[in-house]
Amino acid sequence: MQHPIITKDTFDFLRQLERNNNREWFTENKSSFKSVESDVKAFYAAAMDHLKKHDEIEKIKLFRIYRDVRFSKDKTPYKAHFGGSFARAGARLRGGYYIHIKPGDSFIAAGFWEPNKEDLLRIRKELELDAEEFKKVINEASFKKIWGSLIGDEVKTAPKGFDKSHQDIDLIKKKQYIFVRKFSDKEVLSKEFAKMVDDSFKAIRPYFDLMSDILTTNLNGESLLD
Repeated sequence: MQHPIITKDTFDFLRQLERNNNREWFTENKSSFKSVESDVKAFYAAAMDHLKKHDEIEKIKLFRIYRDVRFSKDKTPYKAHFGGSFARAGARLRGGYYIHIKPGDSFIAAGFWEPNKEDLLRIRKELELDAEEFKKVINEASFKKIWGSLIGDEVKTAPKGFDKSHQDIDLIKKKQYIFVRKFSDKEVLSKEFAKMVDDSFKAIRPYFDLMSDILTTNLNGESLLD
């Protein structure tokens, strides 16, 4: 069975929405939205089915197109993109995947974008103790060709309790541990897009395997799951 695709209609709708981001226009074009939303949901559902063939996925979350404008300076009521995340199974695996669909700014991501404070401290402590295995995984040539460099928000100098002169402070001071791969509009609209996404998610696995091991053990390597 062929994987559902992202269609030109989806991009056309999102472009029009960006130009006409108001409730009147959206109400008039609600049927068009429902049509492209259905196509996008089918794509995300199929992406999850493929992910489940090589990873354990706990849940999928498709983000609503309606924006929460209560605390935002930007009062436009709608997002001009589609987004969805896939959480890996519970305490044993951790981390997740994300797919972002927007004309001119489509990308996928994987990693840890909102680690809780305990997980963040555990990652930092591991890197403080010995970051060599971590650096070996993320700098491996075939991995780097697909995913590029580690990104994420970070503190200005050093987290509390860590030496700002540590040789790996560039890794320790991160608050997120994420990889992002961008795609052109032509790639997103191609029949090969779903395969490119899934192949990329397969390629991130060495990173996830290492991080799962870190987050389920203490600094002595003893399991925290027992």
